[in-house]
Amino acid sequence: MSVKIEESWKVALATEFAQPYFQGITAFLKKELTSGKTIFPPGPLIFNAFNTTPFEQVKVVILGQDPYIKPGEAMGLSFSVPRGVAIPPSLRNIYKELESDLRCPIAKHGDLTKWAEQGVFLLNAALSVERGLSNSHAKCGWHTFTDAVIKKLSDERSGLVFMLWGNFAKQKAALIDPFKHLVLEAAHPSPLAGGAFNGSHHFSKANEFLAANGQATIDWCLGEV
Repeated sequence: MSVKIEESWKVALATEFAQPYFQGITAFLKKELTSGKTIFPPGPLIFNAFNTTPFEQVKVVILGQDPYIKPGEAMGLSFSVPRGVAIPPSLRNIYKELESDLRCPIAKHGDLTKWAEQGVFLLNAALSVERGLSNSHAKCGWHTFTDAVIKKLSDERSGLVFMLWGNFAKQKAALIDPFKHLVLEAAHPSPLAGGAFNGSHHFSKANEFLAANGQATIDWCLGEV
């Protein structure tokens, strides 16, 4: 797997790409593909979050666990699906919170590229998955890589907002300096959380923090006015 990644990330993560564990990720994916397994997202989209949001442009980090496991859904941005694909339940709940928090009209699509282009880094802890099998690539080395990504952002940037939704994401708080950044924690937006994500107001809190630190806020609204 040749790593085609935006230049600022290539520089920031050069040490990680040279590590034996990353070579192990490459070997694992090649083995999976040669054995006839289907991997999501498609190869060119594995680093989509990095390619859409350069290192120096990151303002907000939203952490997901791993890509969607159904055909046509995973696009390399956490929680996002391409236009024309049914909006997943967790994303529907995110949209409901946006409507409540910022009065954003409910979007009719699930493509979050607009966020990514404004500096919202939509990172999954594992960047790939086998079709139909959640967390199937969780132990291939991706978590080591994305932990390093989170720590690199924490160490070398300041004034970022990290949104950690659900117990898995909350564990990543240990990698983040809370004196330099805003760390927001909430229940996962999945329906399985029983609506506990509702009322978290993370989107307005993020914009308030960005504005207070002299940064442009995020236009979170994706639906038509």
